[in-house]
Amino acid sequence: MAKKLRVTLVRSPIGYEKSQKATVRALGLTKMHQTVEKDDSPMIRGMINKVRHLVQVEEVDS
Repeated sequence: MAKKLRVTLVRSPIGYEKSQKATVRALGLTKMHQTVEKDDSPMIRGMINKVRHLVQVEEVDS
């Protein structure tokens, strides 16, 4: 059973570095309180770690 991560944008990336804005966008988040599900992988974990102050993360069994 593959694990998934449910990522929700809870703070706006306005006023943060351009690379952090790009990371939020690469996660597929464009609007506040938008939620996406991503497969759990080291690459996605690294992206989430970079913007952990902007997102909320939940582990989901799929």
